[in-house]
Order: sequence, then structure tokens, then C-alpha cells
Amino acid sequence: MYRTHTCGELTETQIGQNVQLAGWVQKVRDKGFVIWIDLRDRYGITQLVFDQDRTSESLLEKAREAGREFVLQVRGEVIERASKNPKMPTGNIEVLVSEFTVLNASHTPPFTIEDATDGGEELRMKYRYLDIRRTPVKNNLIFRSRVTMEVRNYLAGKGFIEVETPYLIKSTPEGARDFVVPSRMNEGEFYALPQSPQTFKQLLMVGGMDKYFQIVKCFRDEDLRADRQPEFTQIDCEMAFVEQEDILDTFGGLTLHLLEEIHGIRLEEIPRMTYDEAVKRYGSDKPDIRFGMEFGELNAVAQQGSFKIFNEAELVVGLAVPGGNSYSRKQIDALTDWVRRPQVGASGMVYVRCNEDGTFKSSVDKFYTAEDLSKWAEITGAEKGDLILVLSGETHAVRTQLSMLRMELAQQLGLRKPGEFAPLWVLDFPLLEKDEETGRFHAMHHPFTAPKPGQMELLDTDPAAVRANAYDLVLNGNEIGGGSIRIHDRTTQEIMFRHLGFSPEEARKQFGFLMDAFQYGAPPHGGIAFGLDRLVAILGGQESIRDFIAFPKNNSGRDVMIDAPASIASDQLDELHLQLKK
Repeated sequence: MYRTHTCGELTETQIGQNVQLAGWVQKVRDKGFVIWIDLRDRYGITQLVFDQDRTSESLLEKAREAGREFVLQVRGEVIERASKNPKMPTGNIEVLVSEFTVLNASHTPPFTIEDATDGGEELRMKYRYLDIRRTPVKNNLIFRSRVTMEVRNYLAGKGFIEVETPYLIKSTPEGARDFVVPSRMNEGEFYALPQSPQTFKQLLMVGGMDKYFQIVKCFRDEDLRADRQPEFTQIDCEMAFVEQEDILDTFGGLTLHLLEEIHGIRLEEIPRMTYDEAVKRYGSDKPDIRFGMEFGELNAVAQQGSFKIFNEAELVVGLAVPGGNSYSRKQIDALTDWVRRPQVGASGMVYVRCNEDGTFKSSVDKFYTAEDLSKWAEITGAEKGDLILVLSGETHAVRTQLSMLRMELAQQLGLRKPGEFAPLWVLDFPLLEKDEETGRFHAMHHPFTAPKPGQMELLDTDPAAVRANAYDLVLNGNEIGGGSIRIHDRTTQEIMFRHLGFSPEEARKQFGFLMDAFQYGAPPHGGIAFGLDRLVAILGGQESIRDFIAFPKNNSGRDVMIDAPASIASDQLDELHLQLKK
């Protein structure tokens, strides 16, 4: 065998034992009469020692030839380390080497394989196999595996069965753009890679599987950012004979189980909030509730004077920044510039200082009295020493802008602590949302989501008022899962397709297989899908998913390590009945 022990397990209890280790050279320190080599594997680092008193000259010379990232196999005796390193698990011992084999030499790596590397992101992605050797990335992947195993164990313990669904499926018109795959055997026809296994898991419920889960790759051809990849992993789940409360109990339980098993955090329950309440209090359907700064709507007390900007606004809304009265005018101006950025889109910002003596000083003093401003403070929950920041405009836009400002302030104030976790269920979403350009309604979740009981008739009279029997699970201001109770009868599904603009022929062509299945005793069912990449990143104290994926794509959707996507040979194109535009 190559090794009897790993590089992370030797302690003083093994002193005097002969051991065999294998790994990569982390560092070489040559003092002439003594050479130390730090040998690294997935489990840790062990210091190797060669000295002129106890090591042969030939072995010393071989040790001097070893460079960073050489792959070694060594045999030697575990001895007590003269200069101990309490920061290392193996810091009390070292191995006096008696046999030394270079299993593979290495070029000098393009960046240092250390926690604080000198490699930029693009360079590290090009040599991702080297980046994975670094402890932070390695630990992230190990952490991901641990979370995944906990998910599997929990669901298996609840009677769920893991079933694989197809990757080569049919393109559908809803959701993001599909990745398509040409069919060689069916000229002019294409498969699509699944954006989710949605219809298949519903068919499994028709098939009587009752409790299904799958940790599955999904694909969306959409613009990328830190928390998006063209291929991502879902914890996909479905249950039959359930209502919304059953789903919330089961998968809220999964979330609480992960927090306790991974971080030792025990929460009794997950709070709930309706969609309407969330956007009114926080301006977002995925609010971070680890901190306050809730919105206060000020129309009733801010549209009584002569300040035209507020009087003409659909909504005037503010929040209180704790301790914000200490901000200098320069800091407040910087925040004003921040909300005016195109990414936020506010036209300006009003501020009110809440002084320690109970007085107020604002940027609109000539329009409002101290009594007026005290009402603003009451509505926003501002106290002495706080700062009130106010935006105005069209309701949806201004709520979104103030939500972005709230998150930026929380980041600046250190309120978004990665070691704190605050899950939240958001319920009762609108079933449909209207595209302002086309005037057409789209499913806010997907077209298989059932409306809340008793609201089906509203589809014909007031479709915007219909609430979905849907729920999102939010963790620290990020949506980590979402799902719904599904439509399970053909008539209701046909009505939904009609309201989404499908003709009967289009609905039949796209989803006839599902509607046919509903005619053969489909049970009531519902489910949820968690974004595993995002869940793992947040549990790991980060928000970017990239370092929790073994081989991620860059912001252009490219794998710079293998140089994909890439062109293919002309004979392959011919076989697929494809031609490139000239």
C-alpha cells in the first residue's frame, strides 16, 4: 500500500512507530545540515525531517530534488518534534524519513497552493484541479458532501425514495431559455436539458411513488452572476396526499435538521410571512430577518405639506438606520450617490437626523415641522441617535430600491453575520404576474401551481388577485427553496393553460402527456426544490456558490479549464443535420 496513515492523523500516540505516508510537497526548507518537507494530502500536513546525523547523504540529495507539488511516498519513524506547532493537529510530531520515493514530479504551479494564494480567479479556474488542493476550496467541497449526506439521510428516514429522471427531455416555453441537444437519429428535432424535473416528479406521484426525492443536475441558459451557473444542482422533492402544512412541516424540519447537525444551532420553528407582508415590511419576497430596519410607509404624514416630490409619489417609504446619526454629511452623500446608481435607480434620497436631545434635523426642514418628523420617527421605529432615510416613487420600484439600500447598510454595519441563520417561510404568492410590455400574464412559479382553495373563479374576473398555493423558503435573505401544491386534475390544468395564453392545441402539444396522466387517478400532491449550491454556500457562511462547485463556469458561462463551449468538426455537424451560418 502507498500509505499506512494520512498526513493529518499522526499524533504523539504514534511516536516510535514506523509509518508510510503519501502526498504532495507543500513546502521545502533546506538549512544545509537539515531539510524539512511539509507533506500534504486531503487530511492535513505532516512535517518530514532529513538531517545529516540520521539520514544518508543519498537520501538528503533526493530530498533536495523535491519541489512544490511533487508527489511523494515516504517511510519513516514518528518522532517528537523539537519545535512544536500548536496550530497544527500534527504539530507535536514529525517523521524521520528512512525511505523516499518520488511518485511524480511537478512543474512549478502557476500560483501558490496556499490558503491566501497569489492566483487571480480566472487563473485559478483555468487550473481548477490545482485550486482544489487549496484548503478553502477542498474544505468547501467536503462541506458540500456533508450537507448532501445529511439531506439524503433525513429524507430516507422520512420514507422518501430517490428516483432518477431523464436528462434528455422536451423543450417547454415557460421559464428560462433551454439548452438544446440536436438528435442525430431524428433529423430537425431536438431534446432539451431539464430546467427542473417538474413534470416527471408529478408523473411519479401519479405512478404512486408517494414520496420522491432526487439530487439532480438542472440546466438554464441564462445570464450569470455570483449565485448562478448554467448547470446547477437541486434537491428535488415531491409528496402525494399532502396539503401545504405537510410540506412546510417536512421541509422546514429538513432545514432545522441541517442547522442543528451542521452548526449545532437548534431552532424550534421557522417563522412565516405572507408575500404581501414581506414586500411591505422589507421590499423583498426574500427578506433577511437577521436584523431590523423594517420599512415605514409615510404617505399619510409626508404628503400633507408642499414638498412636490413626495406629493406626486405613489409611495413614500423610509427606514431607520440604528446609530446612523453619527454619519457625516459625506457618508450620507455617498449613500445618496449609491441609490442614484443605474443598478438601483432612485432619483434621490431624503434624510432625517434623530438627535440625542430629541430634536430632528433633515434635508427637507423647510417643508416639514419637528412634529411632522417625529411622526416619521414613530412610523419607522427610529430612536434617538438613529438616521431616517426616505425614498419615494412608484410603489414596486421604490420598495425594491429601499430594499437594496437596506441590504447595503446592513453589510456596512456588519449586521449580516455569516454565523447567524434566520430561515423564513414566505407564503401566498400571486399566482400570476403581468408582463407590462406585452400585457400577458405569466405563472409566477410555474404553470402547474394550484391557486389557493376557493380562488379559481377569480381567474376570469381579477387574475392579479389570485394567490398561489405556493411557498418559498428563505435563509439570510436568499431564496433556498420554493414549491407549491400542484394542480392534479385535467380541467383545472386546462383552465390554467388558457389563462397563460396557450391555445388548446399548444397546451396539448407541450403538455398533453401530463394532462393525459391526470385522467388516470392523479392524487393530490405538492413539493419543493432546494437550490443545493446556494444552500451549501449560505450554510458555509458565503453567498457566492462558485467555490462550492468542483468545476464551475465563469461569468460568461465558459469552462476555461477545458475550453468549453467549443466548435465541433464539420462531419459532426453533418451527422446532426446542422449548418453554421456563414
